[in-house]
Amino acid sequence: MKPKKDVAFLCQFFYPEYISSATLPFDIAKRYAKAGYSVGALCGYPYEYFDKKVPCNETIENIEIKRLKYLKLKRSSKLGRLLNYFSFIMKAWIHIRYLKNYKTVIVFSNPPLLPWIAKMAKKRYGCRLIFVAYDLYPEIALQTQTITSGGAIHKIMEKVNKVFYANADAVVALSNEMREFIIQNREIHPNKVCVIPNWYKDEYNEFEIITVNDIIKPFANKIVVSYLGNMGTCQDIETLLKAAKVLEKDDRFIFLFAGHGNKVERIKEEIQKGAKNLVYYDFLHGLDYLSVLKITSYAVVSLEKGLHGLCVPSKTYAYMMYNKPLICIMDDKSDIAQDVLVTNSGIVVKNGESCKIASYLQEGEHSANIRVQYLKKYTPDVTLAQYEELLSCILKADQ
Repeated sequence: MKPKKDVAFLCQFFYPEYISSATLPFDIAKRYAKAGYSVGALCGYPYEYFDKKVPCNETIENIEIKRLKYLKLKRSSKLGRLLNYFSFIMKAWIHIRYLKNYKTVIVFSNPPLLPWIAKMAKKRYGCRLIFVAYDLYPEIALQTQTITSGGAIHKIMEKVNKVFYANADAVVALSNEMREFIIQNREIHPNKVCVIPNWYKDEYNEFEIITVNDIIKPFANKIVVSYLGNMGTCQDIETLLKAAKVLEKDDRFIFLFAGHGNKVERIKEEIQKGAKNLVYYDFLHGLDYLSVLKITSYAVVSLEKGLHGLCVPSKTYAYMMYNKPLICIMDDKSDIAQDVLVTNSGIVVKNGESCKIASYLQEGEHSANIRVQYLKKYTPDVTLAQYEELLSCILKADQ
């Protein structure tokens, strides 16, 4: 019998896709491979976030990747998203034997039922389980009314959680408030739940010499309030749109949105109504993304009401790295909000406090010192070292 390899990644999005839920697992995998571990990945085929064909099986940076093709219906439809998710779950189930060859499986929370596949792999093949909780379900789905309380999907998610957390060898929470929520609401020993936040590559020096791209030259002399990334179910877009409405006659300000999600149509709707201080772009990356950050005066992160402890906006760490003042629409007890308050690097408001945002912006320029927190807590060197230590501890437990 061949000796088992060290660790397999089980996730829907992975290399070469460019969204954070793909790049973050790939960064962890690269760190493990460089440390000498044998690494594999069972993931979805890139459809939406990469526009070129790639092989279903390839090895990149010593990571053996197996990509599964699944349904890819329009994400703008709730039914389409659900069918996509379940299609990928079924494909992962069919290929569960791939995980037989690994000592450890690291599984991510999107889609929500994916941990069930990892749990079955542990039952069949005896592998260890590490769960990275980017989002906590079913609570998010209930708070955002994506599913019905007591409905079939709610019951399935509850059942998966009850069984999975009891079988997990380690759970990674993205923040202290998320860790506390997990400990209080899941059947798992507190010692198994650790906090490892997400991260962003330090591009500060490169950022300083960037030549502004043509895409944003019209806004070079404006006060630009940027919201970049996912504009989906968990994000509070309405509070920011109302702040823009308050300031619509003040031609100093531009509210720049760039990204994807089911709330994009809400932004486009306001633009079509004639809102001249709103601008929308599709998902930006590379030079376009860096150029937007270059001219950003204030960056916005937000969560809908009731989502405290259930998720963390990953876009935050890029803003921190570039030392941008933050407008945080979220609970002031969250780790991100505390970083802002401790460094006096922006404002923290509750959902609906649009006038408070407008008043803050009209006060004039605000400085930021939040890069200090970034260097202390959110660089790849800091966070990936914690992932390496976690895997080492898990593997030692089998020796």
